[in-house]
Amino acid sequence: MDMKRICTFALAGALLLGGCSAPAAQLGTETGGDTPSGGQELREISVVLDWYPNALHAFLYDAIEKGYFAEEGLDVTIQFPSNANDAMSLVAAGQAEIGLYYQQDVIIARANQDVPIKSIGAVVQGPLNIILSLKEKDITSPEDLVGKTIGYAGTELSEALIHSIMAYVGADSSDVTLIDVGFDLMSSMTTGNVDATIGCLVNHEVPQMEEEGFEVNWFDLDDYGVPTYYEGVFLASDEMIENEPEVLKGFLRACAKGFDDMQADPDGVLQILLNNQNEENFPLSQTVEQQSMATLLPMMETAEAPFLSQTAECWQENVDWLLSEGLIQEAPALGQLYVDLLDQ
Repeated sequence: MDMKRICTFALAGALLLGGCSAPAAQLGTETGGDTPSGGQELREISVVLDWYPNALHAFLYDAIEKGYFAEEGLDVTIQFPSNANDAMSLVAAGQAEIGLYYQQDVIIARANQDVPIKSIGAVVQGPLNIILSLKEKDITSPEDLVGKTIGYAGTELSEALIHSIMAYVGADSSDVTLIDVGFDLMSSMTTGNVDATIGCLVNHEVPQMEEEGFEVNWFDLDDYGVPTYYEGVFLASDEMIENEPEVLKGFLRACAKGFDDMQADPDGVLQILLNNQNEENFPLSQTVEQQSMATLLPMMETAEAPFLSQTAECWQENVDWLLSEGLIQEAPALGQLYVDLLDQ
């Protein structure tokens, strides 16, 4: 199941600070950096992940193990969320310095509740969320969804995404039947309860289902009217951005070094991740994570977009789309949503 994406969709509006609980009561762990030989005191930084450690986070563990954060004067602790929205709520409350979360949720949180957070860097330059189905269903575009059932997490954002892609092909969301399957996205397909799902990720559920012996089809939402969006962004509070921008710049520089290693030696960096996995609660499959990393690398940095870069166009397109779908009532200024620290 893709608990991460389910809980992400559940954050629209009033669910921001309530979140949905992870299946384990506490998923937290800590991984500290080394102290430089000079012995100077390091600035402690807590980074709250969007979910359990997986290939997407490998560059962070690499940067810790190889001392890149320590070189920037930082002692970085990785924290798993107890609630899926901890990356936003803990950062906003000053209980963590940095969070990893999702662009559209940042816009909704800022527009609807003025949560005092901004993005400081985009980790994935495009969406990972897909419409996924078993190959035998022969669903490869929104037109193929007419008359079909779609499993989803019962949230407004999922409904808006379906509405958008159906409208793009001249159909209507009433032409499909949405079924709230809760956390059971994958099993709802494999048992035949639904024809397709929204909320699974191309880098995770696709290789996982294939490893389990299922043949699948999928298509991307941003091919059909949904704007391209950043699947993951690093968040910091307005206060930290104002008062400690150099600390955040050092964090981003060290992350970039970790990502360089991920590009140059994906297997070596993946092994560092596997050594730090949450094996008790979320054991990782090496083959699934290898495929995930192969999918992620060209999406984390493209020819047009360096790792961690952001554009005003991408933010504005998503603000406009959320307005058009009624998920926000007013458009926040772009300066309330993101900041480009490395160009300052």
